[in-house]
Formats: sequence, structure tokens, C-alpha cells
Amino acid sequence: MTTTSISPYGAFELKRSYQKNMGMGALISAFIHLALIVGAIIATQKPDVEATDRVLVVKSMTDLAPPPQLQKLPQQTAYQVPEVAPPTVGIPEAVPDEEAPENVKVATQEELKVINAPPVEEVEEAPVEEIIIENEADLFPEPDEFVPVEQQPQVVKAVTPTYPEMAQRMGLEGVVWVKALVDKSGEVRDVIIAKDSGVDAGFEQAAKEAAMKYVYTPAIANGQPVAIWVMYPVRFTLDQ
Repeated sequence: MTTTSISPYGAFELKRSYQKNMGMGALISAFIHLALIVGAIIATQKPDVEATDRVLVVKSMTDLAPPPQLQKLPQQTAYQVPEVAPPTVGIPEAVPDEEAPENVKVATQEELKVINAPPVEEVEEAPVEEIIIENEADLFPEPDEFVPVEQQPQVVKAVTPTYPEMAQRMGLEGVVWVKALVDKSGEVRDVIIAKDSGVDAGFEQAAKEAAMKYVYTPAIANGQPVAIWVMYPVRFTLDQ
């Protein structure tokens, strides 16, 4: 009977080779990690810059630059003093001591103004021209002129116009607009036709004759009577 010798599992030679490989692997791994850490630290650090101090050696005070406030400023334009006429009064004159008065009165600014003031020329008063109104109609307003008043003229006496005989025989009717100039006393000074009747039957002439006979209270403006134009229609109808 042949006996075969078999090495048991976990022999010493195998264990020693395994431990050697594990140690080498752990050492290499630790070295790699250490290299990465050192590289990261070096990359994040800034290089130190050595500060250099500059030392200025001054041998004398003349080597120093002048301070800013003592440097040469830009040349300015010289101010020209206007020429002033010498005073005409208050100028002292040299006299002997025995003739010099003890108290000398100096002219004031007000006195100098009066003395140096130019002479005032006499101005002749212009004659006042007397305004004479030869024509009272010049004071009346124009027919289209607006006159502001507080109170309009009121009719005191109205006159009915005469119906034209020709228009009455022909059976004609019409309306005439008249403008009457009422003066300060309420009398009618003038009458014009503002709009005719459109019929040549004598209505306009009859309306003017009647309007001239009207009497009014005068218009009032600022508490005073004034002249003003008034306008109203005159109707001619056969049933009147």
C-alpha cells in the first residue's frame, strides 16, 4: 500500500507569500494616497512673495521734492483796478504849522455826491392842451362796438309805426330789424336798418321814423349813464 503525502491547506509557505504580497500592496497604496495629498496641498498654496522694503537715503534737505501745496501754481490774470478820478474836495494842502487849523472837517460821502453831481437843467413845463369836443357825435360808439354796461336801456315811450299805404293795399306783411343809438339822456340820436324786410313796400322807412320817436332810460356803466346801441324787430301785420 502506497501512502501519498499531501500538504495541508494553509501551509506556512503559502501564508508567507500571501503576507508579503499584501504588505507590498498596502505600502504602494499608502504611497499613492500620500502623493495625491501632498500634490493637492502644494497646488492650493500661493507662493510666498517676499516683501521688499525700499529705503530712500536722503543726503540733504534739498533732495526732497517740494510738498504739493508749495508747488508752482498756474499763473493767474492780474486784476486790473479801474481808474478812479481823484477827489475834488477834501484834499489836504501843506501849510506852515502856525497856519494849520486845529480841527479839519472832512467832506462826507453824501456831501461829495452833492458837490460832484451834475447841474440840474431846468425843464420847461409843457403847456397843457385843452381838449375841445366840437362834435358830440364823436363820443358815440360805433354800431358794432361792444359797450359793457350793468343796466340796459329800458323803453319809456314806444311809438307804433305807420303801416305803409301801398303795402296795406297789396296785403303785404314784413319784419324789419332796426338799431337805435340811445344817448346818455335816453334820447334816440340815430337809427339804422340792421336787416330789411325783403319787400320793397316802405316798411324800412316807417320803422326808422317810429324808432326816432322812442324814449328810453339811459344805459348804466360804472354807475354813470353811457350811450349805447339797441336792436329790436318791428313787425308789420295786417291784423294789428
